[in-house]
Amino acid sequence: MPRYAQLVIGPAGSGKSTYCSKVAKHCDVIKRSVQVVNLDPAAEYFDYPVLSDIRDLIHIDDAMEDASLNFGPNGGLIFCMEFFASNFDWLHEQLDEQEDDYILFDCPGQIELYTHIPVMKQLVAQLEAWDFRVCAVFLLDAQFLVDAAKFVSGSLTALSTMVNLEVPHMNVLTKMDLLSKSAKKDLERYFEPALSNLLMEEFDEQDFGSKFFSLNKAMANLLDDFSLVHFVPLDYSDEESINNLLFQIDSTIQYGEDLEPRELKEPLDPSEAEDHDDSSYNF
Repeated sequence: MPRYAQLVIGPAGSGKSTYCSKVAKHCDVIKRSVQVVNLDPAAEYFDYPVLSDIRDLIHIDDAMEDASLNFGPNGGLIFCMEFFASNFDWLHEQLDEQEDDYILFDCPGQIELYTHIPVMKQLVAQLEAWDFRVCAVFLLDAQFLVDAAKFVSGSLTALSTMVNLEVPHMNVLTKMDLLSKSAKKDLERYFEPALSNLLMEEFDEQDFGSKFFSLNKAMANLLDDFSLVHFVPLDYSDEESINNLLFQIDSTIQYGEDLEPRELKEPLDPSEAEDHDDSSYNF
């Protein structure tokens, strides 16, 4: 049986650990089995139970306190992730093989890991070798989408990540529950945007400067031409919002399609078939 995984990625502060916590609690309520693995060696706090924690293998303090390495926070984090990439056997031992495994990987917030450093791509290849179907869930904080230029920047980062990881991909606007109703309404234009039109609406060429306007417009046209980057809003105060996102992710990795209905607990007597209701079936 295949196994399933979400790589929860995105910039620092986009809400990756919160996402893992909320989804894990939601799945617990609906009686769905989901496990969480922490892959952030610099994590200080999370409020979900972990199946495995990379800090048991290596902690960022190990790299930063080593005088021979003399790393800062960013260099230390990359060192830890490259060390992790050379020790994937540790992760394999941590992942208990159970029927219908579904695992959320809470990843670090250093964006270089997803855009051009090969560590996460190597992790994807390893998970696929272990028969995982992987979806990358890229989170972007909705509160920072105050103008189209920042949205273009976030969209380019998402596109770069999609090209680098080469797996099914879902882009998510987080923290929608922290916005006012008017702000939520205003953000609807970003869900499936024509970015070149957004820029024309939002910027006056004379005020913005012709050089930078042309640059932003060229990048927006690039995104429009690819037509790959779309965002799904996520509002934790709305259970339907969480359900909708999970449904879309499950569809991309074909979760549950290989499961077969279980057999009846007891054979049915044909004479009782008309009076029988579906509650006797165990699916």
